[in-house]
Amino acid sequence: MIYKYLFSFLILVCLLGSCSPSTKDESGQDFTYRADSVLSLMTLEEKLGQLNLPAAGDITTGQAESSNIAEKIKQGKVGGLFNLKSATKIREVQRIAVEESRLKIPLLFGMDVIHGYETLFPIPLGLSSSWDMELVEKSARIAAIEASADGINWTFSPMVDVSRDPRWGRVSEGNGEDPFLGAQIAKAMVKGYQGDDLTLENTIMACVKHFALYGAPEAGRDYNSVDMSRQRMFNEYFLPYKAAVEAGVGTVMTSFNDIDGIPASGNKWLMTDLLRDQWGFNGFVVTDYTAINEMIDHGMGNLQEVSAMALKAGVEMDMVGEGFLTTLEKSFEEGKISQNQIDEAVRRILIAKFKLGLFDDPYKYADPERSKRDVFNAEHRKIAREIASQTFVLLKNEGNILPIKRESTIALVGPMADNKENMAGTWSVAGKFDKAISLREGLENAVGDKAKVVYARGSNITSDSILESRVSIFGKPTYRDERSEEEMIKEALAVAKNADVIIAAMGESAEMSGEASSRSDIEIPENQRNLMKALLKTGKPVIMVMFTGRPLAIKWESENVPAILNVWFAGSEAGDAIADVLFGDVNPSGKLTATFPQNVGQVPIFYNHKNTGRPLPEGEWFQKFRSNYLDVSNDPLYPFGFGLSYTSFEYSDVKLSAAALEGEQKLTASIELKNTGKFDGAEVVQLYVRDMVGSITRPVKELKGFQKVKLKAGESKTITFELTNEDLKFYNYDIDFVFEPGEFEVMIGGNSRDVKSAKINWK
Repeated sequence: MIYKYLFSFLILVCLLGSCSPSTKDESGQDFTYRADSVLSLMTLEEKLGQLNLPAAGDITTGQAESSNIAEKIKQGKVGGLFNLKSATKIREVQRIAVEESRLKIPLLFGMDVIHGYETLFPIPLGLSSSWDMELVEKSARIAAIEASADGINWTFSPMVDVSRDPRWGRVSEGNGEDPFLGAQIAKAMVKGYQGDDLTLENTIMACVKHFALYGAPEAGRDYNSVDMSRQRMFNEYFLPYKAAVEAGVGTVMTSFNDIDGIPASGNKWLMTDLLRDQWGFNGFVVTDYTAINEMIDHGMGNLQEVSAMALKAGVEMDMVGEGFLTTLEKSFEEGKISQNQIDEAVRRILIAKFKLGLFDDPYKYADPERSKRDVFNAEHRKIAREIASQTFVLLKNEGNILPIKRESTIALVGPMADNKENMAGTWSVAGKFDKAISLREGLENAVGDKAKVVYARGSNITSDSILESRVSIFGKPTYRDERSEEEMIKEALAVAKNADVIIAAMGESAEMSGEASSRSDIEIPENQRNLMKALLKTGKPVIMVMFTGRPLAIKWESENVPAILNVWFAGSEAGDAIADVLFGDVNPSGKLTATFPQNVGQVPIFYNHKNTGRPLPEGEWFQKFRSNYLDVSNDPLYPFGFGLSYTSFEYSDVKLSAAALEGEQKLTASIELKNTGKFDGAEVVQLYVRDMVGSITRPVKELKGFQKVKLKAGESKTITFELTNEDLKFYNYDIDFVFEPGEFEVMIGGNSRDVKSAKINWK
């Protein structure tokens, strides 16, 4: 094939040229040697071109050959493109790079493949609620298979930002509030995307983001400043990023926020001292969208100054801003950056392209036939349905209203009841929204001719038309109804009149959470609550199916609605998966990975907080001169790890293998778990530890292990965890990772609040 001849001269140089010392990967391939061979042939302009990552722009609508970007590609001024979709288009653009540019260097093609490609899985916050790492990895594996078949070789995922503030819109895109769980998910996602061999045609390069601390913005407002101690960074926020690096993630994306007063994209301590020197990261760093340019508004200088700052900090690729492309040559000529700094950045990008096998076959990811076979196929959709059903969290089930019977007449109402475009949730750029299964369709599929489903809209997402217009974007309309609130409620009541049960599909629309979708009010909108009040007055059993991309403050609903099933945004197969759970074909087993507050005034609220010098005594609501509120208890509405089942589980007392241990001895902690209900079910057994005395203040509890256990009705099983002193280490005042001997409390339970405990002295 022609591309083999186009690259033959590069291979020849690799064999004969004089290059820097080699660095081999696990398979012995000498990627550094090859990269340096290409690097030695490049002009300064071509080197800077490799650092440039523009968006696909007009290529998505016009012919690739005639686009503005095409000319830059021919001139060697582009290292990669992102958000260009389809194998045919990507193949044509790659052809321009490898046949019409001077050095024939292939391009990277990236995309925000966040929770699936065309087959969409639940949003990451929902996926994390499965607590099932096999399913998490499988979702990423399928996403990689589909994306790679359509020409994509790089995904900007996983996002592993720890967040304790549900006002922040991008909490939907992460894994919740716990660093330990987030680290397990980070590893599973990287493995799912990259597999064991990046040269295989169905694997893609992952990008962990956003480095770092992006999930802790002041006031929960996206892109805002982040300020915290180094102890908090290392103990509470860094672990998932580090886990992704240890799992071999190929790239890291910078965050928008500042850290210690220096924006992440220009922060040398973060990108070089920590990421590379301490953690040993050997891939390349890419900025987020125009993040280098945005350092100007941070007050760090003009475009030339901030671009040089980013390069020297350890950033290799500039997304969209073109500061590297347009200013680094001048900075080099003025002695503000060095040849070595430029070469090191280019080298890392070339190595990534060699690892992906692009120099051997630049078209390997652009196979239209494989795309037809592997993208959005029946098998992937079946798995997406199964995975989605494992992520739903049953928050309330008063009187065992759920599961419902198929013989019932079911009234389905609410603004999310018949809106397939919003099933995907946020950051689903490649999805086929019109092919998704709505809740209405899912219920009708499930009942067939055995029951009757009657429908009324009941309300809009919100009565505020301006607010609704802000969240009706990215191909996900809310279909605003111009009738009055009273008219829509009247219609809903008429539909509900002869029904046996009412399902109210309420909450957020897809883009009410996500990037630039922070909210100061995280309650159910008032007009939806008015609909719910009217439905409850009928006296009929009401089930709220809640769509959300964040923890919501649903205290009123929790107190008044008999049953609440939180379904997040479940992806392509949402409606069928929700029906599976509502009718009891699947017993819900999801558990919250983010605390639900009683009201927004409690935010930030999270389980692994520290004690104060004046803690409120357990079981108390209020005491003067204690750490509490006048108007609300300290308790969350629903704690981290919480989730009900159609069955019930009984935990025995915690049994420890020893009362005292020394050094590197192992501790075994176990409980007997019994399914005491009438349904087979799965329970997420959670292990927490508290360090009772430390050289710095320590959290009241920290997650250190979990197991998802399936039990038949009446079945019992012994669940065992092992701990070593390595599991009890933390970063002390001097940021040394240490184990401090002393007393520890070991807790096991079905959520972070309801636990059984025992103590151990560890010397």
